[in-house]
Formats: sequence, structure tokens, C-alpha cells
Amino acid sequence: MIDFLYNIDLQVFYFINHTLSNRLFDKFFPYITEVKHWYLVYLILWLILIIKGGRIGKITAVAIILAITASDQISSHFLKDLFARVRPCNVLPDVNVLASCTESYSFPSSHAVNNFTIALLLLRIYPKLKWILLTSAFLIAFSRPYCGVHYPSDILGGAVIGSIIGYLFSLLVIYTDKWIAGKNFRIKMKS
Repeated sequence: MIDFLYNIDLQVFYFINHTLSNRLFDKFFPYITEVKHWYLVYLILWLILIIKGGRIGKITAVAIILAITASDQISSHFLKDLFARVRPCNVLPDVNVLASCTESYSFPSSHAVNNFTIALLLLRIYPKLKWILLTSAFLIAFSRPYCGVHYPSDILGGAVIGSIIGYLFSLLVIYTDKWIAGKNFRIKMKS
């Protein structure tokens, strides 16, 4: 059964990494897969939450920092070591490698975990942004097998894990906001 699933994973990997390969994608996906290209966007969005988001925006901004810290530690330092899956770019001879192929383990994709964590957290608080958030998370996650550094199952697993973490942190934001609102209501009632 494991061999059957691995063969499916491998076929989908080669479809993404080889069959879909073209000049436009060869420029686009390596660019978006690099986290450093997103720092300014992340900072601007985070500052918008702080400055324009009101109480829920400030709570969400704090939750984002906590969620990313948790998701990155869970994926990069616990699950990768637990599963110890070697990256395709380190074991397959004919991979189109378009991004840095590190020696770190492959499952789950931290890019997928982190981006789906934030996407799920934010879409529960700001549901009107769901298509932007999910499309961004999907494209960044998809860039990983396209660039040859993750198997599709690494992405799928990372998306599921990140979605769970994001959902849990969204509950934290919602309950914290309600708790603060209730506390403020009681303070106003006493005045």
C-alpha cells in the first residue's frame, strides 16, 4: 500500500515538476517560493491590522506572530524530524530544481504549513478575503513541487496541518475578542 501511494505521489510530482514546466512558470514559481520576496507584503499587511483593524485587528496581529511561531516550530523542528523524509531534489536524479535544495527533511512542507496557518486564521476573521488568502497559500505551496523541493504529499500534509493550526488560532482570536468585549462591557456597566 505504501509503495502504491508513493508511486502516485511520484507521478503527480513529475507531472507538476516536468509536464507543467514552461518559461513563464520557471520565472514565477521560483520567485514566489522565496520567503524573502514576501517580507514587505507581510509587514504591510501586519501593520494594517495593527493600525486600521481595531481591537480584532490587534488581537489578530498578535495571534499571527504566535501562530507562525507555533506552525514553524511544529513543522520544521518536530514533524520533519519525526518523519525524516528526504527531499525529492536530494534523491531523484532528474528533478528540475529551481529553488534552493537543502538537506532538511521534506515532510511536511513548512511553506505549506505556515501559509495555510495564516490563510485559515485570517479567513475566519476576515471571510471576505478567503479567495485571496487561499489562492496565495495554494500558489506558494504549489511552487514547492514545481521547484523540485517537495513532493505533493508534503504540500497536502502541510496544508492540512497548517489549516488545523490556523483554525485553532482563529478560535483563540475570536474568544479573546469576546472576552475583552465582555470585560469592557462590565467595566462600562460599573461606571
